[in-house]
Amino acid sequence: MIIFARHGRTAVNRGGRLQGRIDAPLDEFGLRQAEAMAAALADAAPVRVVTSPLVRARATAEAVAAAVGLAVEVDDRLVELDYGDWDGVPMVDVPADAWTRWHDDPNFAPPGGESLLAVGERVADFCAEVLAAADRGPVVAVTHVSPIKMAVCAALGADPLASWRMFCSVASVTRIGARPDGAPVLLGFNDTAHLAALGGSELPRR
Repeated sequence: MIIFARHGRTAVNRGGRLQGRIDAPLDEFGLRQAEAMAAALADAAPVRVVTSPLVRARATAEAVAAAVGLAVEVDDRLVELDYGDWDGVPMVDVPADAWTRWHDDPNFAPPGGESLLAVGERVADFCAEVLAAADRGPVVAVTHVSPIKMAVCAALGADPLASWRMFCSVASVTRIGARPDGAPVLLGFNDTAHLAALGGSELPRR
């Protein structure tokens, strides 16, 4: 099983801006979210903790790894979608016609950035590799909203554009397993029960 964990909150998240390769750290609340997630995932007894190279994911992964006594492994396939020229831009400032094209075409990429299909290809490769060794135990993969949504689309055999109809909160947990024939299967999505004591629920913006 792969336990996908989205990183905790950052000031960029909080400000409603697109956050791709901007290497923003967790804010104070994000650090608390990471600790709450770590406590919850300790019961899953993971055998590996793998993370995106970005600092917000690495800090979240380090909290999980410390709780379970494992080292953190970095895998570039888990990095967030590259928003190119739009990285750091407030969502409300993205032109309406661009949002329409983005929602209608999985090959669309922000200027200088990356498409959903490109993210989906690298995430599907990661999932296939990890699920092939699923008998070794659960793997925690700390990553970002777009890779998680693409992993879900792959597990469901869904069009990548279905990702626009999903909401994946910061510090949420999504689980993907494998059937006996090796095919991926979605076990759970956007679980935030471990954050209940913290309050401050995130709401969809787009």
